[in-house]
Amino acid sequence: MNPVEDHLDVGLQIVFIGFNPSLKSGEEGHHYANPRNNFWRILEKSGLTPRLYEAAEDGELLKLGYGFTNIVARPTRAAEEITREEYNRGREELRVKLERFRPKIACFVGKGVYTEFSRRGQADWGFQTGAAPVVDGVREFVAPSSSGLVRMPMEEIIGIYRRLACEIQEQPDEEAAGFAEE
Repeated sequence: MNPVEDHLDVGLQIVFIGFNPSLKSGEEGHHYANPRNNFWRILEKSGLTPRLYEAAEDGELLKLGYGFTNIVARPTRAAEEITREEYNRGREELRVKLERFRPKIACFVGKGVYTEFSRRGQADWGFQTGAAPVVDGVREFVAPSSSGLVRMPMEEIIGIYRRLACEIQEQPDEEAAGFAEE
């Protein structure tokens, strides 16, 4: 199965970073394609997107200033199947991507994604302020996983993502300003 293509560009507001694609995402070729994954519903309900997008539209979110990548490219049934070697290689590849594309915010979709990348033992929800970011100039935001297996109440998850929406609406660039006014 092929990896799911990154959607990255210079100057993005946010790059969403997952562990790795699900098998369904690998089959479909789009991020967060598993119908049990709540990612697209969370984006809409938090105010990050003006409507409910489908996984097949993931590339369209570049127009909103949002990109997608993963710490590991290989699709698996569960994150537990990712090897230590894949994490080590993926951590370096992700650092290079963030240095090259320089998004304003790297949003880690799950605490485990962030701790694997940063090699820090813990993280709080939201912006990470206790230490310097791994990539200078890229703010780090930790959000709950959007997996349907997450036990956190959906309203609490949406509330954390809403903090991200509020932040980018407070400091818009030209493209995001157009979205905020819609």
